[in-house]
Amino acid sequence: MSRKTSLYCLDDTGVPFPATPQQVIAAAREHLSHRVRRGSPLSSPKATTDYLTLKLGDRDFESFCCLFLDSRLRVIEFVELFRGTIDGAAVHPREVVREALQRNAATVILAHGHPSGVAEPSRADELITRRLVDALALVEIRVIDHVVIGGGDCVSFASRGLL
Repeated sequence: MSRKTSLYCLDDTGVPFPATPQQVIAAAREHLSHRVRRGSPLSSPKATTDYLTLKLGDRDFESFCCLFLDSRLRVIEFVELFRGTIDGAAVHPREVVREALQRNAATVILAHGHPSGVAEPSRADELITRRLVDALALVEIRVIDHVVIGGGDCVSFASRGLL
């Protein structure tokens, strides 16, 4: 025997109504995004990629973000630094360095989404990663990964040995 479970939302007056699939997904995203907040340690690469997929997975434009961390890999802040179009975003190393210094970050995880749904990093992704690693190294900030998200999949530069 199959049982169907309904989830409910409350309207402005407190009256329950059946939640739409979009409302359920939005509520789940909100709940999960609070698991990684300021001062939370990143417990594993999987937890990190799950969090980044949650943050970037459904965008229909390219967005380049940084997850700023302290020396113990505790989250300082997740920041969208550059927003682009459906197939690219201009990334400026000077701005990334400035934002990292402003937050007193010791380590950084770079992340961006591919709205095309293909998570495979491009040659341009590899080049900007190298430029950012070099620029941040000048001020003793370590890049520990660059995660590309597309179509629910993610590719980690660190796991591929590209850092």
